[in-house]
Amino acid sequence: MRSPVLLVIAHGSRDPRHAATVHALVRRVRAMRPGLRVETGFLDFNVPSVQGVLEKLAAEGVRDVVALPLLLTRAFHAKADIPAVLRDAPPQLRIRQTEVLGPSPLLLMALERRLYEAGLSPADKSSTGVVLASAGSTDPEAIAVIAAIAREWRHTGWCAVRPAFASASLPRTEDAVRELRALGCERVAVAPYVIAPGRLPDRIATGAAEAGADVLAEVLGPSPELAALLLHRYTAALRAWRPAASGLALLDTAS
Repeated sequence: MRSPVLLVIAHGSRDPRHAATVHALVRRVRAMRPGLRVETGFLDFNVPSVQGVLEKLAAEGVRDVVALPLLLTRAFHAKADIPAVLRDAPPQLRIRQTEVLGPSPLLLMALERRLYEAGLSPADKSSTGVVLASAGSTDPEAIAVIAAIAREWRHTGWCAVRPAFASASLPRTEDAVRELRALGCERVAVAPYVIAPGRLPDRIATGAAEAGADVLAEVLGPSPELAALLLHRYTAALRAWRPAASGLALLDTAS
């Protein structure tokens, strides 16, 4: 039986760096799992659209699809936008929506990779405060998850870790940098908890510069940890399928 297609669903952006980063990440996923068909669809701004990819798959005779939201928290897009698009998919497709990517230890590993690439070393952890800077959300569940990740990451040896948000919520990146400075951390680093460049990551970078952060890491991008996490979510979705009477996998669209 052919493996279900992995459909990576990205938000999309007018900033061309966003789509370029998503495609680079998907190329890494394909390289890590040769033989697995991986498609990319965008909710907005970029092509191909999610609906367009689903229609193409149906026309080719594909039956089974694992839809993976390229999202770090479970907020509006994961709860509403993506399920709505999948409900409008061609009826012959059997689709299962995976969980979002975060939280995961692999994301913490990717964050640390970016900080070390920006100039820190493991020996700097105890004297460095870190701002975990996310895009922000009006969803209380998503905000609580970011705060919980910051608390968990603090226990791995950093001087302190504070969450910050580029939009919708407070504190802003610059405020969190100043708070860590006031706490007495020898240096302050900003770790963007975002996947691809764009307007909100640029806002994070501006806040870091304005407040005098010592280190600004790159976005998560096509890191090996993030690619591995996509495959982990795909595998978990396969395990969740229930065998149908015909012996085929029965796929339900899960919110």
